[in-house]
Amino acid sequence: MSKNLTKREEDYSKWYNELVVKADLAENSGVRGCMVIKPYGYAIWEKMQAELDRMFKETGHSNAYFPLFVPKSMFEAEEKNAEGFAKECAVVTHYRLKADETQKGKLIVDPQAKLEEELIVRPTSEAIIWSTYKNWIQSYRDLPLLINQWANVVRWEMRTRLFLRTAEFLWQEGHTAHATREEAIAETEQMMQVYADFVENFMAIPVIKGVKTANERFAGAEETYCIEALMQDGKALQAGTSHFLGQNFAQAFDVKFANKEGKQEYVWGTSWGVSTRLMGALVMTHSDDNGLVLPPNLAPIQVVIVPIYKSEEELAAISSVAHEITAALRKLRISVKFDDRTTQKPGFKFAEWELKGVPVRMAIGPKDLEQGTVELARRDTLTKEVVRREGVEAYLVDLMETIQQSLYQKAFSYRDSHITKVDNFDEFKTILETKGGFLAAHWDGTPETEEKIKELTKATIRCIPLDQEKEEGKCVFSGAPSSGRVLFAKAY
Repeated sequence: MSKNLTKREEDYSKWYNELVVKADLAENSGVRGCMVIKPYGYAIWEKMQAELDRMFKETGHSNAYFPLFVPKSMFEAEEKNAEGFAKECAVVTHYRLKADETQKGKLIVDPQAKLEEELIVRPTSEAIIWSTYKNWIQSYRDLPLLINQWANVVRWEMRTRLFLRTAEFLWQEGHTAHATREEAIAETEQMMQVYADFVENFMAIPVIKGVKTANERFAGAEETYCIEALMQDGKALQAGTSHFLGQNFAQAFDVKFANKEGKQEYVWGTSWGVSTRLMGALVMTHSDDNGLVLPPNLAPIQVVIVPIYKSEEELAAISSVAHEITAALRKLRISVKFDDRTTQKPGFKFAEWELKGVPVRMAIGPKDLEQGTVELARRDTLTKEVVRREGVEAYLVDLMETIQQSLYQKAFSYRDSHITKVDNFDEFKTILETKGGFLAAHWDGTPETEEKIKELTKATIRCIPLDQEKEEGKCVFSGAPSSGRVLFAKAY
């Protein structure tokens, strides 16, 4: 099997686009800016979904589902949110088509079927959810209300790229209501931590936790917490956000509750989400010029067994051993595939599973049967070893953990070596263009300076790190006083 992938150092963007398609993760669809997530890609998303769903439920959240359509007046109720998403909204104006009398087989919009009120196809669900919460919340006994939904949303992006930015994408969005400001802030911080735990421990991607500047904050939020990751090309990727909404949406939709003294108060809100953009982060953090590299925790197939044989008798003998190993591994909750296709040669299979990022490939041939061994090839290091057939299952359980940790450490080392302190604007521009990564620089705290740096360099403030140390200095651009460094980077 010929992979013919563009090398990363030649054209990182082209390499990414080719890999997503060739590894059978996704493809462009007949609708501009929308994608088809293929079974192999969707299997990875399902593993992400299952783990996140478990984590949400462990923290007390329940799943619900809300409508795709939002009446325009409802969408407009919280002004900042509406204005923030206005340019990305798809709008439904009519509810029916009819046959075109001048062209057979053609349909036109029925002018008689104009909606009395236009409907927004949700870019996010705060409006429809908070209008519903008004009916669900009357008393302090109804709080906290902890709801999550798995859904699709539409944001009419002009420049799209598979997984990273598409007009329609899949995500989860949590929306919670609380009796006090402190409870809502604690929820916002907790969900950022849940995301960080998931991305680091499940996806093997190190992240930096922080808060967004006012310019980068979610429209309608008082504070946005985020986790930021660094891709192999030195660009940052926002891997998850959690928003403290204050009472903005409660006031916009008149969501009040009677407190213990019987007094009416507005509730305090949060919202938080991650999307299929995490699939892009997964591809760009670990993969190489040979194809995908998947952490065992997320790989749809963790071990693939490829038989090496010349005769039907050899295949039968190898198959018997392979089926034994397969059954034993499945009992240990390791997903395994025995690739016994007779239509493809072993070399083709090796290349295909390497491209698809299967963590471990096991080859079994006649000599292995004689000697009681198997050959194991690791996808992350491209190394091979021959191990005893007896006890291979327990060995593979340990190897999965080793690979998971190894991928995290490799990504962590790269990220750590690409955080650079800069103290003047010339150095800022040079490092940004030559090395990339995160630039730890002083900032004077003004939106004007932030915008000017973005305009001149395309770098944005990714976050103000939560573990930021107090450090007096001068803004890298304006020279005005600053009390700490923030992280700048070019980003997806």
